[in-house]
Amino acid sequence: MRPGARKIRGRGPRALLLVGMFCAALSQAPAGAQVPKAQDRPYPGLMQVSVDATDLDHRIFQVRQLLPVQPGRLTLLHPRYLPGAHGPYGEVDRIAGLQIRTEGQVLPWTRDTVDPSAFHVEIPKGVRQIEIRHQFLSALGREGGRVVMTREMLNLQWISMVLYPAGHGVERIQVQPEVRLPAGWRQASALRVQAGSPRDPETLRFVPVSLETLMDSPLLAGRHLRRIELDPPGQSRPVVLNIVADTPEELQASETQVDAHRRLVQQADKLFASRHFEHYDFLLAISERLGGIGLEHHQSSENGVRPGYFKDWARRPGARSLLPHEYAHSWNGKFRRPADLLTPDYNVPMQDSLLWLYEGQTDYWGRVLAVRAGLVSPDQMRDTLAETVAMLSHRAGRLWRNLQDTTNEGAMARSRSEPDWGNWQRGADYYPESTLIWLDADTLIREKSGGQRSLDDFARRFFGVQDGRQQPLSYRFEDIVAALDEVQSHDWTRFLRDRLDSHGPGAPLDGLARAGWRLDWAEQPSEFQRQLAEDGEWRSDDYSYSLGLVLKRDGKVERVLWDSPAFRAGMSRALTLVAVNGTAYKGERLSAAITANKGGQAPLDLLVREGEQYRTLRIDYREGLRYPRLVRGTAGTERLDAAILQAR
Repeated sequence: MRPGARKIRGRGPRALLLVGMFCAALSQAPAGAQVPKAQDRPYPGLMQVSVDATDLDHRIFQVRQLLPVQPGRLTLLHPRYLPGAHGPYGEVDRIAGLQIRTEGQVLPWTRDTVDPSAFHVEIPKGVRQIEIRHQFLSALGREGGRVVMTREMLNLQWISMVLYPAGHGVERIQVQPEVRLPAGWRQASALRVQAGSPRDPETLRFVPVSLETLMDSPLLAGRHLRRIELDPPGQSRPVVLNIVADTPEELQASETQVDAHRRLVQQADKLFASRHFEHYDFLLAISERLGGIGLEHHQSSENGVRPGYFKDWARRPGARSLLPHEYAHSWNGKFRRPADLLTPDYNVPMQDSLLWLYEGQTDYWGRVLAVRAGLVSPDQMRDTLAETVAMLSHRAGRLWRNLQDTTNEGAMARSRSEPDWGNWQRGADYYPESTLIWLDADTLIREKSGGQRSLDDFARRFFGVQDGRQQPLSYRFEDIVAALDEVQSHDWTRFLRDRLDSHGPGAPLDGLARAGWRLDWAEQPSEFQRQLAEDGEWRSDDYSYSLGLVLKRDGKVERVLWDSPAFRAGMSRALTLVAVNGTAYKGERLSAAITANKGGQAPLDLLVREGEQYRTLRIDYREGLRYPRLVRGTAGTERLDAAILQAR
């Protein structure tokens, strides 16, 4: 008997009637196996999708779809596996009010019992078109999810709102999209507005595209929008920076700042020697209220940063590596795509085995391009790299979980919030640790070739092929190895597998050493680290590499490193630090207490609170404050500043 089923007792007529009703219900209930698999065949007719995004009071998107149909069983799918998220993060739970109509008739639908993102409906004879209406209920506050609509702007993601017919590859379904925006708002998107659309000024109809293109073309709109051309006039495949902000003041950028973004485009051209898009739109939201984001698309990217991107240029360099990262994804991830991620629709499970190239090398190029373009300085880049090296050098989870296994994070659909023991569990380490692996590969190629070749040559060979092609070109592990070997002969299979499959303490630092740098420690944070600690809602007191502890300014424990002094003393995220050696907690007091115990004469007595209970924990830590920095190595060629980060 299936778990949860009730046994029906008795043998009389009533019992037999109940059994018959139960069996009939089972026979009518659609099973997961009835969801048609995607086939490489065109969907007959044009699907129309209209989104009304004017309800700023309730932040509700009204969706209306017109779909050509044929009589018989139809299955509608809501996207479950999201590109860029690399896993089952679809928000079908935010779909409400679903009604499916024909002319004068409401058709009953049934949600699939195995796949809750699938809806089954029976189309009567003679019906050639259905109307689908529903709402997408976006988050009202951050506690409910990412905020995508405010009084000043909105971020419309079609992939969260559209239902599509099962049984067809998404590139074979044609769609006519349109959107109605609040009065006076302007929009930016990779979609192009259809000329002569017979609508009111607030409704935009776009040129028909495939469903794949629509889902990959989010829209950013708002009261305050600025458009900046990043290419010289006449470029056949232009790149544009579209900025939407809470206030007009946040749109103001100096020529120096704009020129840095123009150089980003120029440096990417030199790195990849190709453009695999018809046009490219950076969608940049500068907002206190709209949820932050960094998400790649083939002809655009969604980028959300806090206020001050231009206004606080000198104090906020951290956000300026976001656009280079997402732009590099147009080549790495969207054009060249791992074969196990190239699924025919959004309800086939994704496999993430090659994210160490997809995300990891993109992370590397994002950092490098940011410096080559002048968006960040070499000093600032080295400060971020020092943080990466220090974090991974203290990543206790490397003892049991290799880097290859972390590529399964997306498929695990783990909560986006930080886990209690992330230092032990590991997370999406295929981003930062792969950066060190690709630094290793880059410096190895430079060393073995006497400086004649580098990872730049791999980028041109691997991502720069077939200039102008937009259709994704898949690859496997063997293709990566072959391309590396064309650049520089080496046992690249062993090189990669040793680094992807190994366990053990410490970060992979061969590339850093070959670049001429090493990790060192200072008793004071760098300017970059101070700015990061003071950055708005993320303000914290960071003792990661001394006590193994990060605290909010009110003493709430944010992070405890596994097997650190704080961990061994009994600290966890369940606690709030109330007092240090009998005095109310402040960051400077804890810092002073750590320094005072370098000789072991004054162990730390920490008064902590858990709910309504208080207790004192003692930590006899003697190594002082430790903040990471990179310093020049004692031997070898300097390859980071002198070669890798140099503008082309």
